[in-house]
Amino acid sequence: MEPASQHTVESAPQRTADSAAGPSARQGRRNTVVLLVFTAITNLADGVTKIALPLLATRASGSPAQVSAVSLTLSLPWLLAALHVGVLVDRADRRRLLWAANGLRLLALGALIPVAADGGITIPVLCAAGAVLGVAEVIALTAASALIPALTPPEGRERANAWIAGAETVCNEFCGPFVGGLLLAAGTGLALGVTWVSYLAAAFVLILLAGRFRAARPATATATAAETQTQTQTQAPESVNQQIAGGLRYLWRNVLLRTMALILTVLCACWGAWLALMPLFATDVMDVTPREYGAILSALGIGGLVGALAVTRVNRLFGRRWVMFADLVGTFAMMAVPALTTSVWAVAAAAFAGGMGGTLWTVNSRTIAQHLVPDGMLGRYNAVSRLFSWGAMPIGAGLMGLLAEWLGLRLAFAVFAASVAVTILPFLRVLTRHALAEAFAGERA
Repeated sequence: MEPASQHTVESAPQRTADSAAGPSARQGRRNTVVLLVFTAITNLADGVTKIALPLLATRASGSPAQVSAVSLTLSLPWLLAALHVGVLVDRADRRRLLWAANGLRLLALGALIPVAADGGITIPVLCAAGAVLGVAEVIALTAASALIPALTPPEGRERANAWIAGAETVCNEFCGPFVGGLLLAAGTGLALGVTWVSYLAAAFVLILLAGRFRAARPATATATAAETQTQTQTQAPESVNQQIAGGLRYLWRNVLLRTMALILTVLCACWGAWLALMPLFATDVMDVTPREYGAILSALGIGGLVGALAVTRVNRLFGRRWVMFADLVGTFAMMAVPALTTSVWAVAAAAFAGGMGGTLWTVNSRTIAQHLVPDGMLGRYNAVSRLFSWGAMPIGAGLMGLLAEWLGLRLAFAVFAASVAVTILPFLRVLTRHALAEAFAGERA
């Protein structure tokens, strides 16, 4: 297996250049707050749209396939457009891309509101709106993740990632669907109108960002400005497909990033499987009440929030390596406990552990990538990483359904628990203290 140090060297000049021209601590705190507010508002609005569009679909059609198709349009762009969006994020002004994403959201909802007011909502209209909103989400999340290294100093990135991950968890998974349900109960026009205003307000928040919004051009630490300009003029521009291939090669050749991506793919497949099968398992096997089922799902999200709040402290106490390993333990518990017991409290505790571990991994993996990946590659890296993880969730859900049909519910959970156990050895061999210390240039790993 090739050493991780071999691949951290190539981004060292970029990190040196970034740190020399990077933002001050004061600017970093301000930018973190601005990104936090933007993330909270947009994820709250995303949470509303993700419940509003499927509910509107149920009013337009009684076909389960058509209703599912509307939900699919919100997530399908991650599989179809993520790689191309990654190239766009590395080429263009990233703040303008955030504005463009919100512009697409405003356009989609602005077109949907009068149609809903006239009672003309149809499945094709909802699918079109969902596809536009899905593409906007891909652009916004990829661009926002790539902006953090340019807007915050290295010592503030972990805090920024923790706050933003916490906002994503609370607003998208909890507050958004809850608020969406209340708004839809008050009226479809009100729900869509409030969401439209939220996206507009988030766009104005971005004006407060201070710093560099385009990817830095790759250059050696010793190159002069004239030499860099000459190199740029003599090099032929890469095509979109060449840049996509370059991003995939970069991820695959870096053993640390590759191992993290493959492990995350397995973990996200388990999450997709758990979310797909838990409703049936809870009602048919555990025989829980609606309140108890709500407690199980709440435990998952509460764990994620606790992880975001605690990540900095536990990183100092245990080191990033063991904090990330906690996600393997938590996900294993999520899958193994339902295979062993029907206790509501045990399943809820395992869900809490899985949710907490997931956020701990998310914050640390983003921070590692932001230290290790060159600025000009961050858009493509974030896109590929999310393609691996988010693309694995529907695959995990499908496999879980097949395994449950063939083996039964409990054995299906056990199979996924075993898949998590398989990732332990590569994790321990590759994500070593030495490899992480090199990625963080002397920070404690």
